[in-house]
Order: sequence, then C-alpha cells, then structure tokens
Amino acid sequence: MQIGLLSDTHGFLHPRVLKFLNSCDEIWHAGDIGSLEVLDELKKIAKTRAVYGNIDNDKIRIDCPENDIFKVEGLKIFMTHIGGYPGRYYPKARKIIDKEKPDIFISGHSHILKVMPDPKRNLLHINPGAAGKNGYHKTITAVRFVIENGKIDDLEVFDLGGRK
Repeated sequence: MQIGLLSDTHGFLHPRVLKFLNSCDEIWHAGDIGSLEVLDELKKIAKTRAVYGNIDNDKIRIDCPENDIFKVEGLKIFMTHIGGYPGRYYPKARKIIDKEKPDIFISGHSHILKVMPDPKRNLLHINPGAAGKNGYHKTITAVRFVIENGKIDDLEVFDLGGRK
C-alpha cells in the first residue's frame, strides 16, 4: 500500500504536491489543514485520514480527530499534529506513545521534515514538514512510502525547493 503523507497545508495545496500524491492508495494529513477544501481535494485522489491541528477551525475539528491510532498492513500508526520527535516528545504525545506502542509515530506542526528512528521506543517517527505556503519554512515538502507485510519501504521525499 502506497501512503502519501503531508502536514501544515494551511489551506493551500500546490499542484505539484497533488501530482506527487496521485499514485497513493491512502493520504494521511498530520494537521493544520486550513480548510475543508484541502481535504476534499485529497479525497479525490485516495482515501484520506487526517488529524486537526492548532490552526484548524471547528468545521475541521468535527471531521478530524486530534489523535488517530490505526493499523495498516500489520503496522500500528499514531498520528497527531503536535507531538515532538524522539528525545523531545510533547508530554501528551509521549503518554500515548508509551501506552499504545505504535510502530510509526507521525506528527506535523514544526514545519521541519524529519524521518528518524526512536530505538528506545522501537518506532519510526515521521514529520513530513510543511506542504503549504504559510509559515516560516523555506520549502514545500511531503513524503511518500510503501507499507507492505508489516514493513515500511521506498520512502521518498518531495521537496519543491521554495514556497512560490
């Protein structure tokens, strides 16, 4: 199963990000969606899972949970917007990680793309950076990977190289 992962769109989807996600079986959005129209565009491509972020309004919060814990191809996923990263998890996220023991922990919020293992908790952390044009990031990023038989493989990074 090919997964497309993005975060921090803030109401904007670049056409090249959409093209990058076009081959995905599922799309996951790690919060700060910005508008229901963004979700509608993603749902035209593939099944979409999303969590709300700190900038998201009540309409988005009705459709999307704060945290999503689910299984795909034998892997347990925990996705939230504000979560931190290995060694610097936000306390609320760390409690959920320690209780649920996910294989993959996904968060957004920082606008910084990171893919890093947490050997202490035996998980892979992925933050896809920011796919929108608002914020302090210098480049638009997203991630695509394959999950098959309990393993993640073929991870690709989309990096537009600028926000314009």
